[in-house]
Amino acid sequence: MIANILSRPELFWFILGLILFLLELVLPGFFIFFFGLGAWITALICLIGEPSTNLQMVIFAITSVLTLVLLRKIIQKKFFDSKDNMSEKIEDEFTGNEALALTDLNSVTDGKVEFKGTTWKAESESEIKEGQRVIIVEKDNFKLKVKPINQ
Repeated sequence: MIANILSRPELFWFILGLILFLLELVLPGFFIFFFGLGAWITALICLIGEPSTNLQMVIFAITSVLTLVLLRKIIQKKFFDSKDNMSEKIEDEFTGNEALALTDLNSVTDGKVEFKGTTWKAESESEIKEGQRVIIVEKDNFKLKVKPINQ
């Protein structure tokens, strides 16, 4: 059986590609998929022609790296660009909303505000008294910049 697989290179590359695709399901990351794709492309070329073993290895290496580079760009455009948009949406969840001052705040001392049931560090350029309602102007990491509602 194994001798039969090795004597037919297109079958060898097809089975190797299938194994690599299955490994992609088990192992973390999205990396092995491209080598499975390269193996299947090599299997297709072996089915069409009869390249030497060295040429098969070169075809496998080139197609694997080429698909990795080409598909990686597409994946980055789809997933990483949307991540920037998601960051803006999360920030919009804070900006312009009301919070409650839990401590006094002014331009010298930072304080705390409550927003959606969570206590946040806050800073303000205006004088804010404990218990006063404020508007969130900006979110800077884990600190909110706020101003009194009447400004």
